[in-house]
Amino acid sequence: MIIVMERNHTEEQLQAVIRRIEQMGYSCHLSRGVERTIVGAVGSKDKTPLQVLEQMEGIEAVIPILRPYKLASREFRPETTVVNVEGVKIGGPEIVVIAGPCSVESEKQAIETARAVKAAGAKMLRGGAYKPRTSPYAFQGLEEDGLKILQAAKAETGLKIVTEIVAVNDIETLLKYADVLQVGARNCQNYALLRAIGQAKKPALLKRGMWATIQEYLMAAEYCLSEGNYDIMLCERGIRTFETETRFTLDLNAVPVLKNLTHLPVLVDPSHGTGHWRLVGPMARAAVAAGCDGLLVEVHPDPANALSDGSQSLKPTKFERMMDELRRVAVAVGRSI
Repeated sequence: MIIVMERNHTEEQLQAVIRRIEQMGYSCHLSRGVERTIVGAVGSKDKTPLQVLEQMEGIEAVIPILRPYKLASREFRPETTVVNVEGVKIGGPEIVVIAGPCSVESEKQAIETARAVKAAGAKMLRGGAYKPRTSPYAFQGLEEDGLKILQAAKAETGLKIVTEIVAVNDIETLLKYADVLQVGARNCQNYALLRAIGQAKKPALLKRGMWATIQEYLMAAEYCLSEGNYDIMLCERGIRTFETETRFTLDLNAVPVLKNLTHLPVLVDPSHGTGHWRLVGPMARAAVAAGCDGLLVEVHPDPANALSDGSQSLKPTKFERMMDELRRVAVAVGRSI
């Protein structure tokens, strides 16, 4: 249920409403928009008692949210959420590009990549220190040593760090280094991890599970939001279909669908979504045209010898060329990069 406050409501009236909702056994989630202040009441399945709130001063309407994802819905927050990561704003008019290697392999590799992607226009550096791999024998990441390398790359370039979290036990370590916690596709419905991220209040990038429907995906985001973390970004990274010519099927339908259903920023990962470096540029351009708020792109100085996902990684020169192409598409749709 959402409680829409009148335009000219006072702070005293708002606080009175919040106290009353909490007395009735619900938790309150506040959304202060440009035109409206909305209070989300979450808790009991039977929302009927909340209708009596319409008699309180300062309230314009009490409206049920019919979708199962309450806090992620545009009914709760009509304006698109802008996630501010130390001055880098995702969800606004600028399309933010996050780029870097799949795995942090060495300080030389990470810093060389960071310099290159920053020069080309990326605002954030992605790099995996903890890597969930299908095979237990594959490279699993450098763990905290990898995080220290990312920290060194940030110190030199100023790029904000996006890195993956794979287990609740690692969260305290990651919070010391990461600017954004990335939840990979395989952990999209790891509810204990999602709750921990919600409680940590650190900006997070939630990738869509390769099997997840849009509703299931938004319910995963709801876990983080329900714990009080509203700095959540979504990322379409491809779903598993019958097609075998690409690693996954990049579902660009999801971009306008999500933009219509939720206020959360929507990014696209064309690297994982295709699995082939030749397809990354075309699908990145298509994602910008579809209305995404950002891109997540894998870049490696020597893809042929990468320890993970070299086949989908761009060399720095190709990444620079792609960025030039993306700027032209962004202008055509009224955005910038």
